[in-house]
Amino acid sequence: MKPTMKCKLAVDAAMTVALLLLMAYGLVGEAAHEWLGMGMFALFLTHHVLNRKWLLAIGKGKYTPLRIIQTALVGVILLCMLGSMVSGILLSRYVFTFLPKHGGYEAAQKTHILCAYWGFVCMSLHLGFHCMMLAMARKHLQPSPLRTWSLRLAGWLWALYGTFAFHRRGVGLYLLLRSHFVFYDYSEPVILFLIDYLFVMALFTLIGYYLSQVIRK
Repeated sequence: MKPTMKCKLAVDAAMTVALLLLMAYGLVGEAAHEWLGMGMFALFLTHHVLNRKWLLAIGKGKYTPLRIIQTALVGVILLCMLGSMVSGILLSRYVFTFLPKHGGYEAAQKTHILCAYWGFVCMSLHLGFHCMMLAMARKHLQPSPLRTWSLRLAGWLWALYGTFAFHRRGVGLYLLLRSHFVFYDYSEPVILFLIDYLFVMALFTLIGYYLSQVIRK
């Protein structure tokens, strides 16, 4: 594997970990959340620098249905990231305390929740559209009915628990902004929260992956 590809995978892995920790805002603490947000934004910029060839080719070539969806998804992620960053700066109590006081905290809070959760879903879908691990596994594994059905069963189990975690954590409420506050069980170990959100991420990653396969065919 080329060094550039290794660097890309390392950055993407770091972004995945940071994204999960950012969703655990109330359990990791406000100060840690703000610094994680800054780190996430730096990783986001690094990701785009490493993938600058894709960015420079946006206006070139033919746009297939798959490419249209991928490009639109990247655009939504960019908007969510910028919205999260700007609203996060306005809500900051630690990193940007040097900024003058202002109003609009309620609007900034709503924007932050909306952008954070839609960003989480869209990044998971984006990961599925570019998920090489599943494609490589299918390519290199020898055809076998048992192996095929085992992988399908594992995928369905991931999706099933991811759906349960999606409902249990009220992710849909935050996506539709039906709740203006994210509720946490502060007696719950952080690892359990992260596992649930990892399964939710896996659910949307699988949706993105299989959607991309359908579009290709």
